[in-house]
Amino acid sequence: MKLGAKEKYCRRFGQKMLWNERCASAKCGLVRRKHRPGVHGHKPRSLSLYGRQLLEKQRLKFSYLLNEAKLKNYVALAKKAKKSAPLALIEFLERRLDNVVWRLGYVPSKLAARQLVSHGHFLVNGKRVKTPSYLVNEGDIIEIRPQSRNIKPFENLAQRLKFHQPPSWLEIDKETFKAKVLKLPQAEEIQHNFNLPLVIDFYSRQ
Repeated sequence: MKLGAKEKYCRRFGQKMLWNERCASAKCGLVRRKHRPGVHGHKPRSLSLYGRQLLEKQRLKFSYLLNEAKLKNYVALAKKAKKSAPLALIEFLERRLDNVVWRLGYVPSKLAARQLVSHGHFLVNGKRVKTPSYLVNEGDIIEIRPQSRNIKPFENLAQRLKFHQPPSWLEIDKETFKAKVLKLPQAEEIQHNFNLPLVIDFYSRQ
């Protein structure tokens, strides 16, 4: 997906998107200028129900680096799940390989995770996977491809992982850098600030 000036997205949605290392630091545009970008960014805005649904959908889409068709597909899958659609939706998104690589601490940003997965630098159960949207399953083993271990993005990985704590459903060996999916993520243990019912409602009205 094509992205414009990245700092503007943080200000537009009022949250750090964590796409790059700058965004995770005090240099993020949202820290320096908390108002929305544009001439009228200082003014509060009143949104209709549809406007709030659209804004929340965009927030979720850009946070997980999805295009419109991909998010729509996830919503359709969530509606078919045995649990409530909002809970199923966030669980599907968390299982994406690019998100898992970021959660494990292999890379410091979401964009880096997406790029490195796309370039085939990770193995899942010993097989090279180049699809960021690949959904991991319980018991999957994730590791850096042996030929990729000395590339620049993985420099000082041991130091970065030293104080990194992955979510409870993931485990990483900080010496071998091998990770395991201990269980599928449950919505109640996923920290997020999305109003997921609004996203489901947005696609329900189409």
